[in-house]
Amino acid sequence: MTDKQHEVYGDHISNKFNDELMDLKTEFLKMGGMVESQVERAIQALINNDGQLAEEVRTGDKKVDRMEMDIDEEATLIIARRQPTARDLRLIISVIKMVADLERVGDEAKKIAKLAIKLAEEGQAPRGYLEVRHIGDHVISMLRDALDAFARLDSTQALRIMKEDKRVDEEYQAATRSLLTFMMEDTRNISRCMSVMWILRSLERVGDHACNIAENVIFMVKGQDVRHTPVEEAEKVVGR
Repeated sequence: MTDKQHEVYGDHISNKFNDELMDLKTEFLKMGGMVESQVERAIQALINNDGQLAEEVRTGDKKVDRMEMDIDEEATLIIARRQPTARDLRLIISVIKMVADLERVGDEAKKIAKLAIKLAEEGQAPRGYLEVRHIGDHVISMLRDALDAFARLDSTQALRIMKEDKRVDEEYQAATRSLLTFMMEDTRNISRCMSVMWILRSLERVGDHACNIAENVIFMVKGQDVRHTPVEEAEKVVGR
């Protein structure tokens, strides 16, 4: 355990309490790795017209849902058994919130997989796949970095992820404008392009959830809620 982790998790008389907190963290990171893989595989299924892989992503969402419920239950039991205060309570409450974000990332991966199946059945690849790959890589990187910031309790890295969210929004808007132009040029492309636009929307939402996780990391480390605040204010919190 690093000095920073020691500071946030505290030093408890009960080794069992320490173990419970570390197990909670481990299970959260395990779920994070799973949903990250779900998003990657959904994009791969789309790009490669791989309906079977897309179906695997769809069915895999049930495991993500199960993990969310298990982690929520364990967090609730820790609160009931240990009645944690201060930093420990921030950790547990943050995990409960972040697990909900991970579950929603899994939902977005499932949506992408469903649309990948639909597009694979239609055959011809529409415009927008290049943008899907680009934005997909961007938000997967954000999610991975958010999980890493949690693992290392790194509020500085969490702040960088908050800043990245604006770039993803700009990339999403540019891709949407490009697809709208393409649809107006040839109305036969409307159905397929609309499916790609929904996929891009799901990816943009993944970036939002990564940002939410980053905000909770800052709350865990600094003890101040930076949700719904400008990035400039978050910078001041992290710099303290």
